[in-house]
Amino acid sequence: MTDVFRHRMSAALEAARPLTRGKVVGAVGLRVTVAGIDARVGDLLQMGEGPEAVYAEVAALDGEKLSCLPLGPIAGLGTGTPVVNTGGPLRVAVGPDLQGRILDGLGRPMDGGPPLRGQMVSIDAAPPSAMERQLVDAPMPLGVRVLDTLVPCGRGQRIGIFAGSGVGKSTLMSMITRGTSAQLNVVALVGERGREVREFIEHDLGEEGLARSVVVIATSDTPPLVRLRAGAVATRIAEYYRDEGADVLLMMDSVTRAAMAQREVGLSVGEPPATRGYPPSVFAMLASLLERAGPGARGSITGLYTVLVEGDDHNEPIADAARSILDGHIVLDRKLATAGHFPSIQALDSISRVANKITTPQQKADATEIRRLMAAHRDIRELVEIGAYVPGTNPDADRATAIWPHINAFLRQGLDERVTAEQAWAQLHALIEAAGA
Repeated sequence: MTDVFRHRMSAALEAARPLTRGKVVGAVGLRVTVAGIDARVGDLLQMGEGPEAVYAEVAALDGEKLSCLPLGPIAGLGTGTPVVNTGGPLRVAVGPDLQGRILDGLGRPMDGGPPLRGQMVSIDAAPPSAMERQLVDAPMPLGVRVLDTLVPCGRGQRIGIFAGSGVGKSTLMSMITRGTSAQLNVVALVGERGREVREFIEHDLGEEGLARSVVVIATSDTPPLVRLRAGAVATRIAEYYRDEGADVLLMMDSVTRAAMAQREVGLSVGEPPATRGYPPSVFAMLASLLERAGPGARGSITGLYTVLVEGDDHNEPIADAARSILDGHIVLDRKLATAGHFPSIQALDSISRVANKITTPQQKADATEIRRLMAAHRDIRELVEIGAYVPGTNPDADRATAIWPHINAFLRQGLDERVTAEQAWAQLHALIEAAGA
């Protein structure tokens, strides 16, 4: 039986399926209760008819009643509003035409371009089997000097960017989208302010970055389920390109706002609050979403996820859970940002768990040496500032102090400055030789 025949047979059976109708019996907060219709968790329901119809996803079951979460405003719905099951979960179009497009949180075009063509697939997919994944054994250059040398990223690695608000996450993302060697970027903006979206696309991403990217947007004013599904939509698009053999860079800003959306969803359907008000489903969602990235049997998804730490507390629940799942973390420092040091990466606090597998012995030695010098300089910095440090006490600190302006210049990089990984390693090696002179 050919795929075409199977598809036509499935469509014919679906068209012949009896249409059953339920009705809305209640609405409280974010939750709409439906009765009189058969559906499963995750199914998409249509409430109402015509252009004013509202779609909602089944989130929980209680006997014959369904707890549903709307994907749009529910103003106008009332008791008795007819409800029909669309026959399955939310689906999005995937195909080669997506490159350069801007989509909303449900995978629909919002850039005024032509309708999407391609295969309609569910946004939920199982991660590749652990035994089928390729090993992370090759670097993925990001075009940022401090990252490519001191926090190197591997092809298929998942790494978090941890920072408070206003510390330069979007700026760093824009540098990476334009400087990376990945074949395609998939960028998910989850819970962003509407004012910043167009600014990021036109100024930070630019025409060059957009041409090799797919952007999925769910602003902070969209329903929580749309914000939550935006991350899954972006991941499903990245999975399509990975399965085609491409090396994809998936960037999500931010996974924290996706977790907050899941918290709203969970609490709305009656889940008990646990750690700091986050229900258990939040942590299950994080694991299932983040595990979908990584290397596959062919192709790879290198995942960069920003984590918005509340009050600059890097041990708050979402940051702690994400750090335990991811393969490394990049820490942005507010003090560096306020001092005009960009990218504001605190290299000593940032770690890549695959660094030893993707660097040569010489590169590893250079990175270790510069980290040792930077740590020695940090240890004596306060003593130097108050005039209590005696030169000669710490040889490493003396070497670091002598070349500190050069180290600081190495750690900085202009927004439009392009640096290849080879150039970055060469500059780092020259810095080490200068320190030993």
